[in-house]
Amino acid sequence: MNKKTFAGIPKKYALLEKSKIVLIPVPYDYTGTWKKGSKKGPKAFLSASEHMELYDIETNSEVYKKGIFIVPSPIVNSSIPSKEMIKKVYDITKKYLFKKKFVTLIGGEHSISIGSIRAFGETYTNMSILHMDAHADLRPMYNGDPYNHACSMYEASKKYPVIQIGIRSMDILEKKYIKKENTFYIHDIYKNDLWMKKAIQKLSKNVFLSIDIDVFDPSIAPSTGTPEPGGMFWYKTLKFLKMVFKNKKVIGFDIVELLPNEKESSTDFLVVKLYYKLLSYKFSLHNT
Repeated sequence: MNKKTFAGIPKKYALLEKSKIVLIPVPYDYTGTWKKGSKKGPKAFLSASEHMELYDIETNSEVYKKGIFIVPSPIVNSSIPSKEMIKKVYDITKKYLFKKKFVTLIGGEHSISIGSIRAFGETYTNMSILHMDAHADLRPMYNGDPYNHACSMYEASKKYPVIQIGIRSMDILEKKYIKKENTFYIHDIYKNDLWMKKAIQKLSKNVFLSIDIDVFDPSIAPSTGTPEPGGMFWYKTLKFLKMVFKNKKVIGFDIVELLPNEKESSTDFLVVKLYYKLLSYKFSLHNT
């Protein structure tokens, strides 16, 4: 997975020592409970990236010139226990944070975030989590496993403010753990954009961003493990994310739950465009 460069960029922009950005692919879906296959997400993501234009019109930038290094995946065996996977993700994330890189991750299922959030939380003070997802992911345990993908935000919610955007599916058990004041349900936010400023005000100085692809409406992103009707759309999502990057310090992010479909590659490309757009915002809006 590390033989090619991201988006086919020249190798001089893909060397670790010259790259401000690192991309960690995590091909793991062992705890998936409906459709399996998100372990193939990182490979499909990198394949789709080869067909993307490297100039971003909106920001008038070519962010790849900041350097994007693809880290060899920490997961060789996608059937290892989730606790072991999380430790591997934690270790490799911490390694590149120590090197002062802007760390990004591509999943794989959402449980990978447990490891990355642990690493970011130990590296940064005053951190909050911006969680964009169709599901609350606040179960303390699911199928006997506290590291299941349905538990991805539970541990974080006990340590950091977790601002949740786009939620439209949850178990009644999660009502005990969800913080209403920090939750922006999709049925409330579709009416107007007033929620955007309110959500940003709840974030702390340093923000870790975690995006589950199923936050999007399945009409534009059908290739995901648990598609939910009534999701967010492209330009409204970008409008919000641009505001976040303008007003807060995004310290890193992950994008998870891409489940590639051989007959439908538009979701793969959407994820690539989203990834590149986030980098463009990060390095253009603040001249980082």
